[in-house]
Amino acid sequence: MSEPSASRPVSLSFLAFDFGTKRVGVAVGNTLLRAAQPLKTIAAEGDARFAAIEALLREWQPDALVVGVPLHPDGTPHDNTRRAQRFARQLHGRFRLPVHEVDERYSTTEALAGGAADVDAASAAIILDQFLRTHP
Repeated sequence: MSEPSASRPVSLSFLAFDFGTKRVGVAVGNTLLRAAQPLKTIAAEGDARFAAIEALLREWQPDALVVGVPLHPDGTPHDNTRRAQRFARQLHGRFRLPVHEVDERYSTTEALAGGAADVDAASAAIILDQFLRTHP
């Protein structure tokens, strides 16, 4: 007789986004490995951006999405904060997946310091790593 499936760890997969007005970095990760990897940067705006995201969603079939939300160093919002939050709402509205927002202060600085070839995708991976560290 086999063991009940309830004893196996449940792994949730995520796509994460480092939102920008011209480009969006994308990373993938899951709760089983608790690690993220950069995927790509989408250099598109408007409907073209969402078409590219839809293709990634079909390919990776994530359980939820994570969006980095930038804040000033003191934690106060600014124009890009609102843009990233709007992007998160649009993702939820279009694709009907849960969307988690993560404080992404310094993710680009960290990606640059790490010598990332694709800074936007590396920033998305940093955002997702941060989320996975705090996700139960």
